[in-house]
Formats: sequence, C-alpha cells, structure tokens
Amino acid sequence: MTARLISSPAVLLDLVGETLGTSGWFPVAQSTVDGFAQVTHDHQWIHQSGPAADAGPFGGPVAHGFLTLSLLIPMLDGIFRVDGVSAVVNKGVDRLRFTTPVPAGGRIRATAALASARSRPRNFTETVLSVRVDVEGKPKPAYTVDVLMLYQGVATAAER
Repeated sequence: MTARLISSPAVLLDLVGETLGTSGWFPVAQSTVDGFAQVTHDHQWIHQSGPAADAGPFGGPVAHGFLTLSLLIPMLDGIFRVDGVSAVVNKGVDRLRFTTPVPAGGRIRATAALASARSRPRNFTETVLSVRVDVEGKPKPAYTVDVLMLYQGVATAAER
C-alpha cells in the first residue's frame, strides 16, 4: 500500500472533510506487548501470556491501550505523507476512547479523516485528524481519537 502524497502543508487546507485513507494491517505481537510492559513497568496480568490471561475476561492476553495508541504514528505514515515540510510536531490528542481490546497476536489498522486545518504563524499548518483504529475481525474499533498535528512548511526564499 502506498501512502497518499500531499505536496505541501498548505494543500491540507483544501482537504478538510476528506478521508485521507486507511493503513495496512499492523501486527501487535506478544513480544511487542512484553516489550511495552518492560518499558512502562505495566506488568498487569491481562497483558502477559499464560493461564491467568487465558482464564480472564478477554480469553487471552491483550495489548495495552497506550501501546496501540503509540502505534498510530507508523499507521498514519502508511496513510499519507506531507512533502515540503521542515518539521512535524505532535501537539497531542483529544477525545481518546478505547472501546475494544486488541488481542496479543492480533492486527490493527487506522483510517484517518482530516477534520480541520488552519494556517498558523511561522508557516505552520495546524490539523486535527479524526482517526478510527480497527481490530481485525471485530465490529467495534480498538479506539477512536482526534490527533492534533503541526506541519511547518519549508520557507521560500522570499519568506527567509
């Protein structure tokens, strides 16, 4: 799958309301869950492979919600790319809701729509991406979130 190419941050202003695309499926291996637990010191039994998780409410180990959120950036990179930028800054998230657990060994994918875009000082374009992350084989998403990003356009000779 090839990411959609957007020629400059200014073009984002014309794409408001459009679905930018859907990423390919992204695997969430148990080894990734274990590594995230190690880094974050979150070793709750529902994330660990073994009899406790197997007998638990999800029938096996599940990924940490914040692990699946951290995988959003590579999924967005698979959806679109903005050329003509000198910097991309993640401003944060709004309206994050985890709705379906992601089983360890499962796969997720993101669909992103451009909810808003506006010009900001210093050649920045501020965007809000409305994102739904689906779990393969599940009717409800793993989560929905609005992602706030800043794209700084490369200054032209006249702007420097």
